[in-house]
This record gives sequence, C-alpha cells and structure tokens, in this order.
Amino acid sequence: MSTFEDHRSLLTGVAYRILGSVADAEDVVQEAWLRWSGVDEAAVGDPKAYLVRVTSRLAIDRLRWAKSRRESYVGPWLPEPISTAPDVAEHAELAESVELALLLVLETLSPLERAVFVLREAFDLPFTEIAEIIGRAEPATRQLARRARDHVRERRPRFDVDSQERRRITERFISASAEGDLDGLIELFASDVTMVSDGGGKARAALRAITGAGNVSRWLLSINTPANIAAFMASIGMSGISDLSVGLATMNNAPAMVMSAGGRVITVASLLISDGKIATIYLIANPEKIAHLEPV
Repeated sequence: MSTFEDHRSLLTGVAYRILGSVADAEDVVQEAWLRWSGVDEAAVGDPKAYLVRVTSRLAIDRLRWAKSRRESYVGPWLPEPISTAPDVAEHAELAESVELALLLVLETLSPLERAVFVLREAFDLPFTEIAEIIGRAEPATRQLARRARDHVRERRPRFDVDSQERRRITERFISASAEGDLDGLIELFASDVTMVSDGGGKARAALRAITGAGNVSRWLLSINTPANIAAFMASIGMSGISDLSVGLATMNNAPAMVMSAGGRVITVASLLISDGKIATIYLIANPEKIAHLEPV
C-alpha cells in the first residue's frame, strides 16, 4: 500500500495528461490500485515502472471510450481544470505541461499518439519502455512520437508572456468582470478575441465559440447577473445566492479567475495573452468538471 501511495501523484499526473479529465484520471488510478493490490509486490522488480505501465494502459483504454462519449457532448468540450498551486502537494506532478491550451491540442491526437507524447515529453521515459507500454515495436513508437510532436508544434498556441504580466492582466479581467465594466473588458481584449465556454448542457454556455471584443464582453456580462447565477445554483441543487466571490487561483499552471457561490466553484476562466491583450478565454462552467475544486 505504501509503495503505491509513494507513486500516486505521479500516476495521477500520467492519467490526467492522457485523459484531460480529473474524474477519469482518478478512476484510472483507483483501478491501478486494485490491480496492484492483487500482485505479489516482492515479485515486481521495479514497482514504479510497473505502476506507470498499468496506469498508462488503463488510461489509453479509458481515452478510447471517452473520445466516443465526447462526440455527443453538448457544446465545446474543454479539459477539466485542476489546481496547481504550490501548496497542493498531491498535485505536485501536475505542475508542468498541463496548460489548457496544450491539453486541447492533445485532444486532436489519437489515443496512442497522445500517450506516447505524454510519456516521452512530460516524463522522459525511454522509447523501449514506452513501446512496451503501448504494445508496439520501438521504431513504430518513435514514429508515433515524431508525428505527435510535429502535430503539437503546429497547433499549440505560441504566446510568450511574462508570468507576472499574465497574472496582472488576469487580475484586471477579474476586476472588470466583477464590476460589470464593459469598456474595461473591451480594453483588455484583442479585437479578434475568442471565447470557448464549456457548460456541457448543465450550465449556461455558448454552444459555439464567440469572437470579437464587443461580443465576448457583452456575453460575459450577460451571464454575470444575480438571476443567471441563481439559476445556475438551482441547477446544481442549491437555492439562492450566498457567499458569492470572485478570485484568482493557479489552475493548470496559469492564473485563472474562479467564481464561487454557496461554498462551491461555479465558473473557472483561463486566459491566453498575446501582445499584452487577451486573445483567448477558456470558460468552464459544467458543474461536473469543477466540483473537485475548492473556492478561492
């Protein structure tokens, strides 16, 4: 048991990067624990390698199932946000390479390509070990890695922004949103800003990406009203609005806006910055995707 717990955060990091879902990653890690509990630990030469192999294979199988499920998802699908604050020790393995923009690009890879990319780029596993995990010859595994790497390089947004500037702009975004400052929001946005919102049919969200500074600003302010917040609270079985707050948190290794009410997180917004302006907003309101988060 202690051996497994020693590697739990690593296994969570592997599963989350392959799946982009906290709930699915936790299910995979739990299944890996069940399998571990049924083996003779003394007979396992390298427990860490064994557990990574089992977890990776389970995650690949789960991803194949999840991809078919996501095809019928209501509106845009975004990865589940996860806290990567320095004091969240159980998520220490998630501190790098988990930004939402990268996870979205990984969604466009095949399950095997994604697993190979994660195991090689995030965890630096040797190709011989990765080949054994996915059941392919090493040359074929190297080809998968090269194809995945080229694909990610072509599609991954390249916004070189100082972390302090990103935090400062996110704080201004939070302030303007909380104050209902339309002009303040428009000033922060690039003219062609895009907002992708994920409600999963369970919370108010746009069914398609919204573009343009004016359109995005007006939509954000339209949902940030007492009536809409109360309707959301009712949709998750809570009445009225209590302890409404908006704050800054570190999610997926980046500053993010977190709105909470009634002791529960109700919205997370992560921003991509380019040339000092907000270029993309990822807004997650599906209660199933944010129920594991703590209010700021």
